[in-house]
Amino acid sequence: MDKKIAVISAILEEPQSVQSQFNQIISEFKGIVRGRTGIPFDQHGISVVTIIVIGSMDEINGLTGKLGNLKSVLVKTSVSKKTIVE
Repeated sequence: MDKKIAVISAILEEPQSVQSQFNQIISEFKGIVRGRTGIPFDQHGISVVTIIVIGSMDEINGLTGKLGNLKSVLVKTSVSKKTIVE
């Protein structure tokens, strides 16, 4: 199965109301998650999260789609062109 490295960036515009759902979805995909950073901007009422993943396009799209379906979460994904062999 072809795998790619991708960076998923997410802005949580209402982090208090969506944080637990967001974390639950990420934990469902823990097999492909290689790293995660989160920075709260409390003064602006938002949080910014980046997630680095290695997985098939179906897995990456599944994670991105679920996160993007959450209310007040904006998601963008950058996917490498190179295929990864593990």
